Amino acid sequence: MNSLLSADAKLQPALDPQFKPAALAFRAFRAAAQASGHPVKARIALEQTDGSVFHHQMDLLPENHPHADNNFFQLERLVKFLLWSRGGFRVYVDGPVALTKKLQQRFTGTAAGKFDADLMGNRVYEKPFEVVSTKDLPPQRAATTPLGRHLDGCRIGFDLGGSDRKVAAVREGEVVFSEETLWDPYHQPDPQYHIDGVMDSLRKAAAHLPRVDAIGGSAAGVYVNNRVKVASLFRGVPAELFEKRVKNMFFEIQKAWNGIPLEVVNDGEVTALAGSMSLQRNGVLGVALGTSQAAGYVTQDGNITSWLNELAFAPVDYSPKAPADEWSGDAGCGVQYFSQQAVGRLLPAAGIALPKEMPLPEKLKEVQKLMAEGDARARKIYETIGIYLGYAVAHYAEFYDFNHLLILGRVTSGAGGEIILSWASAVLRVEFPALAGRIEFQTPSEKDKRHGQAIAAASLPTIIKK
Repeated sequence: MNSLLSADAKLQPALDPQFKPAALAFRAFRAAAQASGHPVKARIALEQTDGSVFHHQMDLLPENHPHADNNFFQLERLVKFLLWSRGGFRVYVDGPVALTKKLQQRFTGTAAGKFDADLMGNRVYEKPFEVVSTKDLPPQRAATTPLGRHLDGCRIGFDLGGSDRKVAAVREGEVVFSEETLWDPYHQPDPQYHIDGVMDSLRKAAAHLPRVDAIGGSAAGVYVNNRVKVASLFRGVPAELFEKRVKNMFFEIQKAWNGIPLEVVNDGEVTALAGSMSLQRNGVLGVALGTSQAAGYVTQDGNITSWLNELAFAPVDYSPKAPADEWSGDAGCGVQYFSQQAVGRLLPAAGIALPKEMPLPEKLKEVQKLMAEGDARARKIYETIGIYLGYAVAHYAEFYDFNHLLILGRVTSGAGGEIILSWASAVLRVEFPALAGRIEFQTPSEKDKRHGQAIAAASLPTIIKK
C-alpha cells in the first residue's frame, strides 16, 4: 500500500493496529492531487426517483503521477459513500472514461458492488441501477422538508430496533406511558410476527390515552413514503412474503387504526430530530451505536433531506485488512466499527473470551459489566471505538454540514460511553483542530434516552384539523 492510502493516524487504536482512517487517506489524496498542479476533475451526480439530484466533485491525480493508481480506489470509495449517504439509482460521472468503465464493472462484476446495485436499484428506488459516463450532468435539485415537531393532541410514538421495540403514549407533548419490549425480529420468517408485535405495543399505549389522533414510528432501515424498502429487521422474511406483506405493512396497520395519520421514517432521522428538539439547535448529525449503526441528519434550517444516511454501509477504514460487513460483503464500512458487531469483533483482540454462540447483546452486557468493574481489557474496546469514531466524524464532516454530533445507542451506555466520547474528542483535537472547535459532541439526557426518541417519533404526523 502506498503512502496516500496508509496515512498514519496519530492516535492508533490499540486493538486494531491495521486501521487506516478514510479521513486521512481522503485528505492526503486530495492534497496530492492539488499539489500536482494538474488535478483531473471528476464530477459526480446521483439521481433519485423524486427528481432530486445531488452533485459532488473530487480532484484526481494526473495519469503520469507516481500514485495515479490510487485514482480508481478513491473514486470508487467516494461513490460508495455518496450512495449510502445520499442515495440514488443512477450515478452520472464526468471524469476519465477508463475509470468510469471500471466503476460500471464494479457494480456488475463484484459481490459487494452487486449488493449496492441491487439495494439501490431494485429495492430502494425500484429502477434499474446504472453508472452513466457523461459530460452533461443533470442540474442539481434538492428538496428539504420540515419533519415532525408536532406535539398537539393524543399521539403514539414507537421505535423498532433489532433487540427491542419501544412505544410511548404522548398527550400534548407529555409522555403518559412508555414501555420497552424485547423481541427477535431478525430471524422471523413470518411477517405476522412483526405486525403483531407493533400492534401489541400500539394497543398498550392506546390504553393510556382518551383517544389516538396520530401514530409516528421509527425503525432501522430505508423507508420511503411509509413503505418498507430495505430493512435488516425483516432479513428473515422470504422475498415473496416481503413484497406481499412487509412492504406495505404500515398501510395495513394504519387501516387497522381507522386511517388516522401515520408516519414511519428511518430511526436515524428520528434520532437526529430528537436531538434537535432537545438541544433546540439545528445542524445535527445523529449516530446511534446499537444492533447496527443508524444515522440521521437535520439541516442547518431544521429540515430533513431525501438523503438515505445509511452510514452503516459507508466506508470509514481503507485498510486492506479491514473487516467485511456480513450483509454486503464490503470491507471497512461503519457497521463493523459503531455497533454491537464492533464490540463482538474486538473481543479476541482485547483478550476477552466469551462463548461464540452468545448473542451480541449478551456479549455487550458482559463487556459493560467488566467495564463497571474497572477491567482494563474492556476499557481498550471502548478506547478503540472512540478512536474509530473521532476519525469517522472527520470524514462525515466532508459530506455533512453539522455543528452538533449526537451520540447514543446501547454501545454508549455506562462508563464506556464516556470513554468513547473522550477519545473521539481527542482525535479531533490532535488531528483536526478546526473541527474540534466547531463540532460539539452531545449525548441525550436520561429523560431523553427514555422518552426523546418516542416523543420525536410521535411528533412526525400532522393531525388534520376537521
